Amino acid sequence: MRHSLPAHLLVVLSLFILIDLTAQPARAVETYNEVTSSEGDGEFTVGPDYNVDKDLTDLGNPKGKSFEFTMPLADSKIFRGDDKTLTPDKKPVRTERKIFVYVPAAYKDGTAAPFLIIHDGPGQLKFVRNALDNLTISKDVNRRLPAFIAIAVENGGNDGKKSERGLEYDTMSDRLARFISEEVLPAVLANAEIQAAYPHFALTKNPWGHAVIGCSSGGAAALSMGWFRPDLFRRIIAYSGTFVAQQDDDAPEQAQFPHGAWDYHSELKLIEKSEKKPLRIFTHVSENDLRNKDPESTYHNWVMAGHRTSAALTAKGYHHRFVFSKATGHCDGKVFGQTLADTLIWIWRGWHGE
Repeated sequence: MRHSLPAHLLVVLSLFILIDLTAQPARAVETYNEVTSSEGDGEFTVGPDYNVDKDLTDLGNPKGKSFEFTMPLADSKIFRGDDKTLTPDKKPVRTERKIFVYVPAAYKDGTAAPFLIIHDGPGQLKFVRNALDNLTISKDVNRRLPAFIAIAVENGGNDGKKSERGLEYDTMSDRLARFISEEVLPAVLANAEIQAAYPHFALTKNPWGHAVIGCSSGGAAALSMGWFRPDLFRRIIAYSGTFVAQQDDDAPEQAQFPHGAWDYHSELKLIEKSEKKPLRIFTHVSENDLRNKDPESTYHNWVMAGHRTSAALTAKGYHHRFVFSKATGHCDGKVFGQTLADTLIWIWRGWHGE
């Protein structure tokens, strides 16, 4: 005799099946285990003499492919360039932003590649390209980079409070992380020229395969992307980070973070009092960085902010590497030339693909 389950039990069983199927992708992601290592963690001082690391130069190794396209701000749902905090008559907003993509020669089409977002594109893209050309094929396993995709994203224009760049980079929120994840990455994946060169081009969805680098406000933005959305970005590089009070005074976020990125290390002790996040973080500050003589009451001393942010990250137990550079200024090219290869090697330590 054939028996059938009661209707209410069939509904329950169907729900269990649905829950099990929808949970499968999450379980697949959870199978990845980051290989943690404290090698290279700690505080380091460089200078006053500087040289460009040879791995950041053209050594004649096989080159990858470069792509460039634009994204109109008016097409964005997140940064349209029309926020009320802006003063476009005084600080013009771009009508479109350029996106630069570098796919290294070591990338194999069809691989779900890790990637590095570069703020203020093209930013440090030239150094990054050379590092990829040289270090993805390094015979030294301790000095080797994964074949990550470099994606340099131009800011929305101008600088400081009331500007589009300031809105994007200095705001204490997940807005920039969402913009990159929801708008920039899909545009990269959909780009016709990239698809023609790599028909099966793919980017990893694993947040441990998502890195971001920036300098100045771009550095603060890098930390904020990981801080507010560690589910999206987990490898953070901040040179001369603007961990100061540069958020728009009329921004809604002021209610929670009255001193902007200064609150990472202010009396609010955001880093110290928050639950430790799954992040790997590099920070840097120069000896002669911006407003280095300012008293604490200004909330604008970059050197003080850099040291205090580093101390807070170390005390909390993050995998953290801090570089203090002597005889250098804000976002100094000499610092990038000497340290960026080592920084990239350290920030990708632990990544082993999926």
